[in-house]
Amino acid sequence: MNDSVKDMEARLQELMQERVHMLPYDPEWALTFRQEQRFLEEVLPADLVQRIEHIGSTAVPGSSAKPTIDIQVEVNDLQRVRKEVVPVLVDAGYEFIWRKSIGEQQPYYAWFIKRNAHGDRTHHLHVIEPDSASLDRLIFRDHLRAHPEAVARYEVLKHDLAFRYPNDRAAYTKGKAGFIAAILAEAQGPPRPGEESRG
Repeated sequence: MNDSVKDMEARLQELMQERVHMLPYDPEWALTFRQEQRFLEEVLPADLVQRIEHIGSTAVPGSSAKPTIDIQVEVNDLQRVRKEVVPVLVDAGYEFIWRKSIGEQQPYYAWFIKRNAHGDRTHHLHVIEPDSASLDRLIFRDHLRAHPEAVARYEVLKHDLAFRYPNDRAAYTKGKAGFIAAILAEAQGPPRPGEESRG
């Protein structure tokens, strides 16, 4: 493991200890996403980016959330991201972390954090090559948008986890895994004939 990866892993550990802070849904979150989407479309290579999506709880009307806009940027070449995108976004005020993946086919992905003048996180960019995990995030978002009763259940869980793990983002995220898996199973339904053997 080289020093730069070690440094990023140490930085990631620091980031995971930042406070988990929940706010009620704010319609401005959708506008903030669209503003950042337009900026990204202007500065990122058009032949690299496949699509830009608003993900996470700020993308679900009526859902409380950590007030950070999560944006999934699907690209066709992560190595180009390191060479062509990192310098542009760092110059624009983003912090870059080459982060270990959870569930993605690629072992690492590019994660960017943007903060306001007070040091609070305002945006996360998850720059990935699309795969089943990135598709699952969109399925999960769309299912919540269409099912307010699922949003209500998720609210109870998130607030409980935020209370229990106010400075442990890894534990907060891990605590949501079972709920997310159940929602994905509900959204995707039973496997069609011939799909039972898929891993």
